[in-house]
Amino acid sequence: MANEVGRWCFIIGIVVAVVLGVLSGVGVVLGTTALNWLTLLLVVLGLIVGFSNITKKESTPFLIAAMALLIANTAGLVNINILIPHLGSVLEGIVTNLLVVVAPAALIVAVKAFYEFARA
Repeated sequence: MANEVGRWCFIIGIVVAVVLGVLSGVGVVLGTTALNWLTLLLVVLGLIVGFSNITKKESTPFLIAAMALLIANTAGLVNINILIPHLGSVLEGIVTNLLVVVAPAALIVAVKAFYEFARA
């Protein structure tokens, strides 16, 4: 049951992150309150994923993927706007919002991994 909840939280988090990224990339301005609540939703979904969905076997690939996403966020995707207007902004918004979901999950997985190292 926990895996099912975690899987759905991850899927919902990805969908919300992509929608928010696209909206911010094309210049749609959400109210501060709505944006704060949606960001909080992404963080909570990430925490649920970190606590319930990532097994010990999956922790290393998940942490590597989280690091790759973090590196992609620094790639200057907004420069793509020179070639295709708004595309770079949309991609940067999507990656940034995906990080809001993945970062809390990665933090939980990393702490669990450190705990396992300490126990051994």
